[in-house]
Amino acid sequence: MKASMIKLAAAAALLTVSCVSASAADAEFRAFIGKLWPQAAAAKVKRETFERAFAGVNEPDSAVLKMADNQPEFTSTTSQYLLKAVTPARIETGRAMLGAKVSLLSALENKFQVDRHILLAIWGMESNFGQDKGSMGVMRSLATLAYRGLRKNYARPQIIAALKILQSGVVPPRRFVGSWAGAMGHTQFIPTSYLSFAVDWTGDGIRDIWGSEADALASTANYLAKSGWSSSRPWGWEVALPANFDRSLIGRAHPRSIAEWKKMGLRPRNGDFGRAETKAFIILPQGIDGPAFLVTQNFNAIMAYNESHSYAIAVGHLADRIRGQGPIVAQWPDQNIELSFAERVEMQKRLIRRGFPTGGTDGRFGARTYEAILAFQKSRRLNLDGVPTRALLVELRKGG
Repeated sequence: MKASMIKLAAAAALLTVSCVSASAADAEFRAFIGKLWPQAAAAKVKRETFERAFAGVNEPDSAVLKMADNQPEFTSTTSQYLLKAVTPARIETGRAMLGAKVSLLSALENKFQVDRHILLAIWGMESNFGQDKGSMGVMRSLATLAYRGLRKNYARPQIIAALKILQSGVVPPRRFVGSWAGAMGHTQFIPTSYLSFAVDWTGDGIRDIWGSEADALASTANYLAKSGWSSSRPWGWEVALPANFDRSLIGRAHPRSIAEWKKMGLRPRNGDFGRAETKAFIILPQGIDGPAFLVTQNFNAIMAYNESHSYAIAVGHLADRIRGQGPIVAQWPDQNIELSFAERVEMQKRLIRRGFPTGGTDGRFGARTYEAILAFQKSRRLNLDGVPTRALLVELRKGG
């Protein structure tokens, strides 16, 4: 009996401590939100708007932090990402939308000169054609990211932009929902992008990316057009590299005209280059043994929407599939890297220190890391195999 009572007392004490800790955390979070007010006031946000925006936002959202650390476009290989992003159902729906939205898509293409298939691909990727626009409170998500985690610099300007959106009255607080990152509507605009690029296509005085497919797709077309999209070129092609190809020419630092690439023996895996009079560069999203892509400035315009090679390839490829083209031809290799996670991060850091940018130090090897490896190998007159081995790491360690 005494032992049971002791256990109950201990449990009660633990529960009390937990509740106190939770209350303290909530109080800290609310205090943090309060400290955002001077910045909001400086941006001419009304106090009423500020209070209304954060009403009921009393604690951080742990789900937001979990999702922030596990973005599939940054944590998966490109092949894994494409398997989930470019699905038969999404291709079929995209093709159905080509007919169902033909008048709207034609008008948008005429106005913004952005490929309708790309617009449909982004719509499909971002919200599954409006079926999943997100249900997380934008203000709570952004406050959580600003309060804790690695995205504080991202979240603070988004909070101010979100407050301005609420103050404009285009959307009531109850509909102000989106993804864990505060991305909203049919094509998942973050608040700053909404303020810069959203379009009132329907002419009702509201840039309604939440309820209007037309406004959302027009806003996306406007975003891409202002990010450098041109109707004179495609996003890119899957290409076959000739056996004797100079691998030092791989990467964004080595753009060439299509005519020059053709002279070097590059050929599209599907069809031909067509009337492409543009410069393009080669990317290898999963290493030298995987598919190779020759991509244009339009690829960079997609990356302005989401800074991930995997995302941009998925959008381009989904657009091609909606258009009626076939699947990627080359086989994706298994990414069996012999380095530990810590060694992969170390390799990326050492490459960056030597002037070969990898696009980050997250331990995930994508197109930029492979480009950096090839550039380093060339600088040391090593075999240009682009393979991240332990021997390469030893070479990088030489000289500090």
